[in-house]
Amino acid sequence: MIPWLNTNFQHFKPNAMIALNATRHMNKIERKKLFSPDIEPMRTAEGRWFEAIVYEMFLDISKKSGTIKYLAMKGADAPKKREDVRIGQNGLFYSKYGDMTVRGNGQDLAEFDLMLVDADNHVAFAEVVTSPSDLKEFEVEIAYKKKLLGYLYGQKITPFLLVSSFDLSNYSVVKRLAKDRTNAIIHTSSCEQIKSLVKHYRPRILYNLPENHSKLIPATSIPLKHPFDYKSYHDDVKNRIFTEIARASGPVRPEITDQTGQLVKKVLYGGLFPPAIKSVCDNYGFLVRGKKIEYEEFSRYYSKAILATDMPNYELIIYLRSRQKKEYHKMIQLKDGHFKFERPTPPKVGFFLWLESIQPTLGARAALQVLDNFTIAPSQKK
Repeated sequence: MIPWLNTNFQHFKPNAMIALNATRHMNKIERKKLFSPDIEPMRTAEGRWFEAIVYEMFLDISKKSGTIKYLAMKGADAPKKREDVRIGQNGLFYSKYGDMTVRGNGQDLAEFDLMLVDADNHVAFAEVVTSPSDLKEFEVEIAYKKKLLGYLYGQKITPFLLVSSFDLSNYSVVKRLAKDRTNAIIHTSSCEQIKSLVKHYRPRILYNLPENHSKLIPATSIPLKHPFDYKSYHDDVKNRIFTEIARASGPVRPEITDQTGQLVKKVLYGGLFPPAIKSVCDNYGFLVRGKKIEYEEFSRYYSKAILATDMPNYELIIYLRSRQKKEYHKMIQLKDGHFKFERPTPPKVGFFLWLESIQPTLGARAALQVLDNFTIAPSQKK
């Protein structure tokens, strides 16, 4: 499939029918924003539209190519029955918008713009980009998704397609991806060019639904080859880190080499007891929207603190449960050792439910062991 797409995709360009048809995957508000003079919401809607255009193109292409065995439904074509996010969910699910997501213990681990099965029964995926800013940390994300699908579907090779509305050829990350023969790099028309095809059709929109498409299947019907108990994998990694920190004489960063351990994106070490929260306030400090949170006033703003690290680089994070709103404040560590508010974690995501389930388990000694081991700067004493 990959060599065939690299060779033939240049002949496929979105036409007016495909571009109009793609708007069936957008709601009315998104469609209006598509031609808005306000640039930011217009670009967001444009990204959603282009992703749908690529899907509509593959609906057409898959009919003509024996190298594509199946194409996973998405957007308006996704199965109408979708499971609400809940803790303990593992595997592939459809979001309420019809997007394909792999969840681990309810947490969204990876989202896929497009999923296909090739003639050799390899599950492949695509990323659709409309801006160079989308390429930030792109390589790491693609490597993780390849590992994840490789494990779930028991395949050594996971084909990947990068589809863009602009020329990617001069970007170093894309040059590296292009060297891998299991990847296809595809450049279609720009969003401006596609818009010029449909400007005379507004506001009249005609939809051509993919009835009886022989290759269209629910992504959830692709059978997993391995069991997927993400919480178990997470706990194995967490316990190993605690063990290695306890027996080491200095800072350690355990290398996680087992296949399931490498799927763990974040380690949640546990909630902090009050003495541990006081130790963090005294030794490191919290800064939220320019205000330093002292221990004496901590309980006025927050009801809970959870210690974590992003993997595989062990960047320290502390999640603070807000008393004012139903959300967690994600606190990331600065170079001076302090923890600064980055963004809220809203209640509608599965990761929020996981955070809610975590109770205090770490005293001051255990918390500082983890913090001092992974901190990017010496502890900042008052």
